[in-house]
Amino acid sequence: GNQFQTKTKCVDISLGSCQDVPYTKTMYPNLLDQKSRGVVEYSSEYILMSVIHNLLQGECNPDLRLLGCSILAPQCEKDKIIKPCRHVCESLRKSCLPAFDAIDMAWPYFLDCDRFFAGEEEGCFNPLAKLRGEMEFAEEDVLPEAPMTFIQFTHHSYAQMVRVLKKTASKCSHIATTYSIGRSFEGKDLFVIEFSANPGHHELFKPEVKYIGNMHGNEVAGRELLIYLAQYLCSEYLLGNPRIQALVNNTRIHLLPSMNPDGYELAAEEGAGYNGWTNGRQTAQNLDLNRNFPDLTSEVYHISRIRGARTDHIPIPQSYWWGKVAPETKAVMKWMRAIPFVLSASLHGGELVVTYPYDFSRHPMEEKMFSPTPDEKMFKLLAKAYVDSHPIISDKSEVRCGGSFVKRGGIINGAEWYSFTGGMADFNYLHTNCFKLTLELGCEKFPLEEELYSVWQENRDALLSFMEMAHRGIKGIVSDKFGNPIKNARISVKGIRNDIITAADGDYWRLLPPGTYIVGAQAPGYTKVIKRVTLPAKMKKAGRVDFVLRLLDIKSKNFFRRPLQDMYERYDPLENFDPHAQHAPTEPREDGGERRRQQERPWWWSYFSSLHQQKPLWLLKHH
Repeated sequence: GNQFQTKTKCVDISLGSCQDVPYTKTMYPNLLDQKSRGVVEYSSEYILMSVIHNLLQGECNPDLRLLGCSILAPQCEKDKIIKPCRHVCESLRKSCLPAFDAIDMAWPYFLDCDRFFAGEEEGCFNPLAKLRGEMEFAEEDVLPEAPMTFIQFTHHSYAQMVRVLKKTASKCSHIATTYSIGRSFEGKDLFVIEFSANPGHHELFKPEVKYIGNMHGNEVAGRELLIYLAQYLCSEYLLGNPRIQALVNNTRIHLLPSMNPDGYELAAEEGAGYNGWTNGRQTAQNLDLNRNFPDLTSEVYHISRIRGARTDHIPIPQSYWWGKVAPETKAVMKWMRAIPFVLSASLHGGELVVTYPYDFSRHPMEEKMFSPTPDEKMFKLLAKAYVDSHPIISDKSEVRCGGSFVKRGGIINGAEWYSFTGGMADFNYLHTNCFKLTLELGCEKFPLEEELYSVWQENRDALLSFMEMAHRGIKGIVSDKFGNPIKNARISVKGIRNDIITAADGDYWRLLPPGTYIVGAQAPGYTKVIKRVTLPAKMKKAGRVDFVLRLLDIKSKNFFRRPLQDMYERYDPLENFDPHAQHAPTEPREDGGERRRQQERPWWWSYFSSLHQQKPLWLLKHH
């Protein structure tokens, strides 16, 4: 039978990871014959339950954990253990097995539905009853004819963030999808939600835009804003909001709410309102991600004096790879190379100002020196678009935190504010086509929960207005006379020393303020074509300017100019970077033989490195 008599008595559950089960009493030994709380806490089964939501990226959470707890800390009534129900185990195994397969992990032996669980006729109990009750209630709230999403203005843990993004993407599956660009040092996926008319694909003439939040783990307003923005885009699109429909149908939007999920955990332990200026800023490797990108700005200052030298699409210097490169940084760089982003912003906190490149001063010793890019005018226009829609940053009378940027209209050149190297904005501009701003969105780095709604109200329209700026300037396609697209062709604008490169389909976007320009297109082996373009002040859509290039006469001395692809052919770890490789430190081993076998272990094996005896070999599929 399921109730076996022992002299032991029911005791309080005192296991941290099992505090939220729907009962209060358990008994030792438990169903795995573990004799005491201490034995349970040091077991690999318990460690697995504690980290399962990280490993499965929030899938099946907290259901799986509660199921595991019903075995490790089974329900006890009248000094008898009551087994959990077999049918609950079976339905969960069916829905969660794919998540285990995805990370190449075997189904845990102690969740064997036949061995440890009981049938309903034996008087089993359902450990998920309470959860299911809440779930059913939540589903009824959202009636199909009213697709309004009720955004909860709260702080989201990693698992909650993943769940909200996945739920949002499934609710709007015709315009949204989620994907991961890689993993953090501790193995958490860097989750992106994308919105477009054709999710998962680049479409001709549709500019790509990205927002990145929580680059500094303790600056959390941006993380929450992007989680809310995802829900807002989905529900407003379903409700037929014309502005949101136009934006999503004509733009491909990527939101990465947390670039530093490991640092966030540290900051969240300290909690809101304590405004720790450093706790959790760095990654688990103790790296500041906004100082970890290649410093291409020094390179530009160095070569810009040379006539005709290229100061755009600068390759990553070899020496960069000799330093410590965070997996988070690598993942974002690989992402930037895979998608032809036009416009971007990262969301920070601790100040109220919008900054634009360069972030590194033209004179290294000058810590506050105006250091503009060739696209100074356009950058100011982009910054102004955000500020003008933000009631607080644009308010003239506002008394604010830290520096006062009121006289400057809430906008400042990064290096003029304070100079630093290895920033993400300079790298975007100098290595790719992408124009990137830094948005400092509030005095508090970790606002209290009750402040989050007003942070959203202040930033919502600004976030939308900024994305709409991707449609300024010109766009078009570069092809040969047969209509074949030419990728990596250069689009140059006379007087602005920063070219844009065409994407794989031959299409391009060139952000430009209103005015008259001489625009040229050229590619190795083709003649250069030049056009004169006028952009009127009131124009809200990108002007279409196509180029058809003619093949050069082979005898021409210009024919053997090296094509752009060659730039990346030097040793480039990004090309071979596996965004899901294991980054967690491996444990030292005495003999080489064990080390070799160890290296074949999956990335999540390191979660159990503190266990010396009972390593969970039962989790290895090929054990």
